[in-house]
Formats: sequence, structure tokens, C-alpha cells
Amino acid sequence: MPIDAAKAVAAEPRSAEIAWDHKDVQLYHLGLGAGVPATDPDELRYTLESRLHVLPSFATVAGAGMGVVGGLSAPGVDIDLAAVLHGGQSITLHRPLPVAGRAVSTSRVAAVYDKGKAAVLVLRSEAADPDGPLWTSDAQIFVRGEGGWGGDRGPSERLELPDRAPDATAERRIREEQALLYRLSGDWNPLHADPEFAKLAGFDRPILHGLCSYGMTLKAVVDTLLDGDVTRVRGYRTRFAGIVFPGETLRIRMWRLDDDRIQVTVTAAERDDAPVLADTVVTVGDHA
Repeated sequence: MPIDAAKAVAAEPRSAEIAWDHKDVQLYHLGLGAGVPATDPDELRYTLESRLHVLPSFATVAGAGMGVVGGLSAPGVDIDLAAVLHGGQSITLHRPLPVAGRAVSTSRVAAVYDKGKAAVLVLRSEAADPDGPLWTSDAQIFVRGEGGWGGDRGPSERLELPDRAPDATAERRIREEQALLYRLSGDWNPLHADPEFAKLAGFDRPILHGLCSYGMTLKAVVDTLLDGDVTRVRGYRTRFAGIVFPGETLRIRMWRLDDDRIQVTVTAAERDDAPVLADTVVTVGDHA
């Protein structure tokens, strides 16, 4: 079996120094569709360096997402990248992210699960600067055709939707060029830019990055239910349930579950609300 689960989990973590500044943050926000309308004071918090705050999902691209790259080349992992799907993502924020910083990112394979027809790698990346931990990020990577060795199936949480109308609904149109802009934050997969490559992968045209939908959704929740205060986000997790194309519209439904959790579903409005993100929860609170 190309994945040696015990070897992968036991491997020494890999560490690398990462750095970012206001330009990286602004580029990331613009890739999520921030800045419309360009002079809106609420949008200027995402685009103007003198007012800038950092959307917590920036953690997924800081240092060009070294946790995922390192995990797929870890000892015990020898896989065909064509069989890889990004199945889910979670981040835990230990404190608000600075506009500019340097940190050490440590990545490892935290778990390997046997789903029968697929294996799931949990790739964990932890970042810390001289003041302490910044974030912990988990990417759940499905590897088709690599399951069936009799290992632990792992968690399989599915969230029921609340039996009531959403507390808020937001629609966010994906600009035609948005994937081209978002990929400048570090994900150069031609699936999101090259029509011929997209056809080879089975799509009519390039699709939007899942992590772009992930960031767009968090921005919508922050702007709609959290008064634009990014520092209230303590955690954010999702399961990637489907694709969306540039030019389409994300329909983002939000329910307040209690004082510190917001449940979210995201669909493609033009395709009969086809699922895009599911089992999505934003945890909110005050940082110590």
C-alpha cells in the first residue's frame, strides 16, 4: 500500500519559517472578492493598509500553505496526486492574526483513516511566533483508491440543519477572474485557470478553489453576523461538498446555534442550490 499509516503518523514534524506582510493579506482579501464597493468603509478594512485587519482564513495561505505541501511528501506517503481531493478544512485561532509577521510553521500527518475506497490524511500545520501560538490548521485530504487495509475509519460527523429559517442569508457573486486572482496567493493548480486542464479533469471549465469559497464564506459570516469584527472568530471548519464556477453565486445561509457557534451552509444559487460547503461551523468568542 502506498500509504504506510504508522510510518506517516510517526514521522518527525517538518518545520519552516514563513513570513507575510500587508500586501499578502490585501491580495488574499481581493482574491476573496473584497473591495466592492471600493470606497465602502467596511470593505476598506480588507483592502487599505492603514485600516487593515486580517480575516482568520488567511492562515490557510500564509507561507503558501506549507502544511499541505509538506504532508503530501511525508515519509510513508507515496500517492498519485491525481487521486487527491481536499475533503475538509479547519482552523483554530489562538489569537488574532497580525497584518505582518514571521512565524515557524510545523507540519505533520496527524492521522490516517481508512474509509474503505479511500484513505483520509489529516495534515496538521501549527504556526507560532515569538509571542506564542498563532493558529492550528487541519486539512482533510481524501486519496481515492488507497483505503481498505482495515484501519480506523475515523470520525464521520454530519450536521443536521436547524429546523427553522436561517438567521441570515447572504449572496456573494464570484467574479469571472476571481480564481485567477486567488491563485496568486499560492495555489497554482491549473485546474483553476487552464480550460484544457479542467476538461482533462472532467469539468467544462476551470473551477473555483475550495479554499476561496471557504474564505468568502467566513468573510460573509463576519460581515453579516459579527459586525465586521474578525477578532471574534476562534475557529472555523467545513467539509467541501461540491464545486462552484467563476461567474456563479454563492448562497450562504447562517444559523446562530448558541452564543459561540454559527452553523453555515453554502450552495451554488444558479444550479438549484447545489452543495458547495457543508457541515460548516464558525466558533466565536473573545481571545484571552
